[in-house]
Amino acid sequence: MHYEGNIIRPPSEADSILLQVTVGCSHNKCTFCGTYTGERFKIKKDSVIFEDIDYAAKYCTHQTRLFICDGDALIIPQKRLVPILERINKKLPWVKRIGLYANTKSIKMKTKDQLEQLKDLGVKIAYMGLETGDDITLEKIKKGADSSRMIEMGKKIRKSGIKLSVTVLIGIAGRKRSLIHAEETGRVLSAIDPEYVGALSLMLIPGTKLYKEYENGNFDLITPDEMLRELGAMIAATNMSSGLFHANHASNYLPIRAKMPDDKETTLALIANALEGKVSLKPEFMRAL
Repeated sequence: MHYEGNIIRPPSEADSILLQVTVGCSHNKCTFCGTYTGERFKIKKDSVIFEDIDYAAKYCTHQTRLFICDGDALIIPQKRLVPILERINKKLPWVKRIGLYANTKSIKMKTKDQLEQLKDLGVKIAYMGLETGDDITLEKIKKGADSSRMIEMGKKIRKSGIKLSVTVLIGIAGRKRSLIHAEETGRVLSAIDPEYVGALSLMLIPGTKLYKEYENGNFDLITPDEMLRELGAMIAATNMSSGLFHANHASNYLPIRAKMPDDKETTLALIANALEGKVSLKPEFMRAL
């Protein structure tokens, strides 16, 4: 396979075929992210992509999921993305689910019919980074969209039949807006009503704009207990009709996997017990991105 630069994928795609179609991120302005620093976004040549699909057809015969990398594959023009998906279907007929990252810009660029076409061609899940529902924090971290746009685009991709997994960041608003961030994120998640929510705990990355703000004393990194309180407030404010709320990423202090809404109260009780010291937290040295 022809991989370039940093390759990232959601935790749930750990066992998937990783097909890199783009290099970098089409947005690449978020203050907390250092994954693609200095990397210019590009779409790889079809000849290289098709060669990698042929390679996967030969050597990845036991994997039933495929994830299209990298930062935002949905941004690829439909006339180029459709042939890629058609070749995957032809060469890897055993693949049952194709996933990719999406942001509000790329979702907006696709029509309803185009999204439905992608779904029919095997795109069953999209991952969207919300990070926060707090408009002030969204602007500060340069996410490129406000909460109303997040809701609009989240609903749009859900209506196409493609399942949606939304990522949120515990601690991203700092100390002063921690509970506002939690409650506003719950509001946005409730409005979108995605199939999955993945909560990660902020880990500052040297070289990022947010890390420099931290070094200069302009950003407060909240403590593990404060992160738990924020997570609890977020879950309390989130009303999903169904779906899963995960906080079992390697960055999290307390692994959580809650089926919503059934496990909501049990999960809030678990967080309360952890804050009282009745449940052990993951030690700092075991956390990772």
